[in-house]
Amino acid sequence: MAQEPLATKGNFLHIYDFRVEAGREEEFVRLFEEFDYSDGNPMHKSWAQVKDGVLCRDTEDPQRFFLIAEWSDIVEHAKIRKVLAEELKPAFVGLIEGRKFVPKYVEVVSSTPDEILNAAAH
Repeated sequence: MAQEPLATKGNFLHIYDFRVEAGREEEFVRLFEEFDYSDGNPMHKSWAQVKDGVLCRDTEDPQRFFLIAEWSDIVEHAKIRKVLAEELKPAFVGLIEGRKFVPKYVEVVSSTPDEILNAAAH
């Protein structure tokens, strides 16, 4: 059994589900990483971010990507997202089909309790 749940009950995940323009997937990943790992990314400075996001690529559709991260407060995430969309305008968004980069928020309603994880580790 895995020793740590993906996310903690009571927190939230943001899940971005989007497609990148054909033939520009590698450029998208490069631009995403340049912005995401820079000092200019306000997401990484937020008290509400629990776990840093991961960018995932669909194994059957190379143009389709998902960005998932854990937050304790989705209102805080939405405030920062608005700054990104209206002020910072990262270059990678320009490679997304339809320029739509909006998350779906989901609440974590169950994650393996520590006592179960600890028992499985022994």
